[in-house]
Amino acid sequence: MTESKSVLHPDLRGRVAVVTGASRGIGRALAIRLAREGADVAVAAKSERSTERLPGSIHETADAIRAMGRRALAIPTDVRDEDAIRNLIERTAAELGRLDILVNNAGAIWTQPILETPPKRFDLMLGVNARAAYIACYYALPHMVNQQWGHVLNMCPRLTGRPSPGKVAYMISKLGMARVALGVAAEHERDNIAGNTLWPRTIIETQASIAWKMADRSQWRTPEIVCDASLAIFAQEPRTCTGRQWIDEDALTTLAGITAFDHYWCEGKPPANPIYIDKW
Repeated sequence: MTESKSVLHPDLRGRVAVVTGASRGIGRALAIRLAREGADVAVAAKSERSTERLPGSIHETADAIRAMGRRALAIPTDVRDEDAIRNLIERTAAELGRLDILVNNAGAIWTQPILETPPKRFDLMLGVNARAAYIACYYALPHMVNQQWGHVLNMCPRLTGRPSPGKVAYMISKLGMARVALGVAAEHERDNIAGNTLWPRTIIETQASIAWKMADRSQWRTPEIVCDASLAIFAQEPRTCTGRQWIDEDALTTLAGITAFDHYWCEGKPPANPIYIDKW
């Protein structure tokens, strides 16, 4: 691999990434960004066609990547299904030749109190969030160990002892993802494989923030800030940047020296009273 052009624009030519939940939102934006920096990408999600309720599909994301001259696989993947995840990883390695970056971005959200969260809903979040990240790592890590290089990035909040009322089930499932990433870091530092987490400081404009009516666009940042933070992480040699629970702003400041974030707001300027979610 050639030396990085810059922290936000590392040379990823020859690298292969898997991004789950890549039919829309942050996953789609990051998959396309990885391709723009030279990576080939396996696009994984359930959505094979765009609908009014859920705009975007794996095929649209893959087409956008191919339009940039990169290789892309559109692989239908229900991350609750172990066989589907195994197929995702095996096809990626077989058809794209390797696997360097795994982004566990697919997520299920339900922010309601315990008495309004039936066990079936809890099981869904646990399966899509913590369990899927664990299984994806289980199948991806041998490829990274073999080549002695890899980045695992789980999109989840930092571990915390705060009670998170109204989000108990959701936080159990998301903080499980954090334990997976930290476990990867501890177990595979000698293999030059990084395990990190990333979470936005503020609400990002996604289908989830729209559907859940998380404030309005004046309170949202674009997915670009998460993409920039992710690329700043991937620009690092894995063993030198691992075991961290990053907030997007912190990653950009620490790794790229960026301290101005106003251009990431959807409306070009910060709201009077921003909503911060980094301490969920």
